[in-house]
Amino acid sequence: MGERGAWAGKKADIMNRPGAGAAYEAARIRFELGEAVRLRREQLGLTQAELAERTGLKQPAVARFEAGGTMPTIPMLERLAEALEMRLSVQFQPLREAS
Repeated sequence: MGERGAWAGKKADIMNRPGAGAAYEAARIRFELGEAVRLRREQLGLTQAELAERTGLKQPAVARFEAGGTMPTIPMLERLAEALEMRLSVQFQPLREAS
């Protein structure tokens, strides 16, 4: 079995474990939120330190968030949205349409 096949089998084994789907989904959300913040910060030409100052955070906290290392609260997302000159929108989507 090639490297790709080996990884596909390993991933399937991991995803079949109890709770793996929920953990994967939580990681996906953290990653996507962090990526969105980083992209917007870069669009505005801000450094992590400047974003940290705008939000009342420390630069390492911004770095962890952008890397998907933390799950933020709604108030934290509101602070980030304001600092990034955006409006926060939280949605629920049916599972069959969610990606």
